[in-house]
Amino acid sequence: MKMAGSCLLLWVALGTPANAPAAEPIKAFCIDFNWGEGGVAGFARPGLWAGASPEEHVAWYGALGCNVIQTFAVSCNGYAWYKGGKVPPQPGLKYDFLPEVVRLGHAKGMKVMGYFCIAANIRWSQMHPELSYGVGGQTIPMTDAYLDYLGGAVEEALTRSGMDGFMVDWLFNPPDSARQAANAGQWLPCDKALFGQLLGKAFPADGRISTAERQTYESKAIERCWRRIHDTAKRVKPDCVIWLSNDDPLNAPGLKGTSVLKEVDWMMDEAGRPEVMRQLAPGLGAQTQQLLCLVGWGDRHDARRVLSEVANAGYGIYGFTKPGANSLPLPVAEYRSRSIASFQGNDRNIAALARYFTGAAMDP
Repeated sequence: MKMAGSCLLLWVALGTPANAPAAEPIKAFCIDFNWGEGGVAGFARPGLWAGASPEEHVAWYGALGCNVIQTFAVSCNGYAWYKGGKVPPQPGLKYDFLPEVVRLGHAKGMKVMGYFCIAANIRWSQMHPELSYGVGGQTIPMTDAYLDYLGGAVEEALTRSGMDGFMVDWLFNPPDSARQAANAGQWLPCDKALFGQLLGKAFPADGRISTAERQTYESKAIERCWRRIHDTAKRVKPDCVIWLSNDDPLNAPGLKGTSVLKEVDWMMDEAGRPEVMRQLAPGLGAQTQQLLCLVGWGDRHDARRVLSEVANAGYGIYGFTKPGANSLPLPVAEYRSRSIASFQGNDRNIAALARYFTGAAMDP
């Protein structure tokens, strides 16, 4: 989820001749604990969904027809969805949520994926204000200290939960808008030091860097971050699935020239453009499965139409939605019992998924 732009998204995974699809098409969903009232920047306050029942959630995913559950290792508020680790759990966490979802999901034959947001971690930013451009969004430079934290969190979550892999979200350097909002456009000392560390020369005294220097800095920072994520995950769990989301993978700052696209297991375009994924395919690894953000921004997307197109038949699908008051979306039975047209926005798209996942006709 790259959360940017919306809290309600659904995705379809597309395979291409160069990138073989999974033996079984992906049918995945996420009830998205990133979003809710009372937190910073629209994120859920720590502990908001802490009472969520693993049994109820796995049952909901199963009823929808999922074979992949995407839930959370650490959400954007910076707290974990498992107990007993160095990353503190969501305050008041009732169940050892992620390990229990893994256990119950595996018992039903489903893979379970976690989640890490790279550029936003509210707790980290609050604890290390000197290493972050505030706490509102994509604010964290990829310093040594942050990568040590991130690598430790990845290893801890994989070890303690048994999850099959995880989504990597917001693999971005801080944009100039973050620097402007937090520091009048000036780079933090830690960011300047990282620039010098990666480029082998001091950050200019006048603050002016060329476009080429900026691109080199951002690519090297992302490559270094990716190496920590990838190498840690594959060391701890060699068959771990690493899943990257990006809303503009053809033009994403810092992504070009890195090993990310060749090494990632699942690649997702959040903007929902099949033509972009086709252009991206030649640069992906042979193992990479492509994912397309298909629906979810309300009526900006039309899941039923895209799922009905012959060119998209047989490919897997992913989606996510903000939780309801009881931490769940509407009951799956309701999505199936009413016509698709009777729903609005994202619920309309979930109703289409409820049929597609189970092989049911879009219209009764």
